[in-house]
Amino acid sequence: MNMQVIGVIGAGVMGSGVAQNLAQTGHHVLLLDLSEAILESAKQEICKNLRFQSFFKRETSSENPEDVLARIKFTTNDTVLKEAEFVIENVIEQWSLKRSLYTQLDAICSPEVVFAANTSAIPITRIASVTKRASQVIGTHFMNPVPMKSMVEVIRGYHTSDETIATTQTLLTQMGKDWIMVNDSPGFVSNRVLMLTINEAIFLLQDKVASVEDIDRIFKTCFGHKMGPLETADLIGLDTILLSIEVLYESFNDSKYRPCPLLRQIVDAGNYGQKSGQGFYTYK
Repeated sequence: MNMQVIGVIGAGVMGSGVAQNLAQTGHHVLLLDLSEAILESAKQEICKNLRFQSFFKRETSSENPEDVLARIKFTTNDTVLKEAEFVIENVIEQWSLKRSLYTQLDAICSPEVVFAANTSAIPITRIASVTKRASQVIGTHFMNPVPMKSMVEVIRGYHTSDETIATTQTLLTQMGKDWIMVNDSPGFVSNRVLMLTINEAIFLLQDKVASVEDIDRIFKTCFGHKMGPLETADLIGLDTILLSIEVLYESFNDSKYRPCPLLRQIVDAGNYGQKSGQGFYTYK
């Protein structure tokens, strides 16, 4: 199956990255969000990223960034999803929002379309339960920045069919991605571990055990990590980190997932990391 028209829901950091990756691999993308302002911001970010990549990578410089961008339709009109052959959802980690969204998608999209949730922590089985196509719902946890990361964590829900897995793997191959298949659980593998690490690193900062720079430097120099946990948190978005750790806390009812009060305070202050210009570090 050679899928050509892909719906991408949400034009934030992850959704824009998925849309860019798809467009760069020859797909026509329907990028949907709630406002023209969000879509325009996504368009500018994708354009900047394409120019940056074409400057540094010879293999991507053969195609004009404007030609790649032309394969993305930026829209607030959800009816265009009737054309989609596959849908990837990237909205924020709020169950009430996802629940209403999937009910809406179920009514608009063709019955054979697969829904792939690019979610950080919400279980795939829970998402599938609000649709009439539970066997066609799967998790595709892309890593940020999407065009630069080759691995995707694919999550099989309780009802996910082998056919849905095969269809998803076909699309990922077309996108130049590899995948690791895991079973459904809140946070899956990557974020069940990563969110704990980041949350504990913020507790270390709150308890004045070490500075932001030194916490990150220990992980980079002692363990060979390319980024420290607080740098990683800024890249993901501190609002997303908080929502994800809240999902884990609610799902497992385990105090080890209790969000650090300092994390809540920073998010309340509107400092989300790279996307807002200020997090644990300052970005210009």
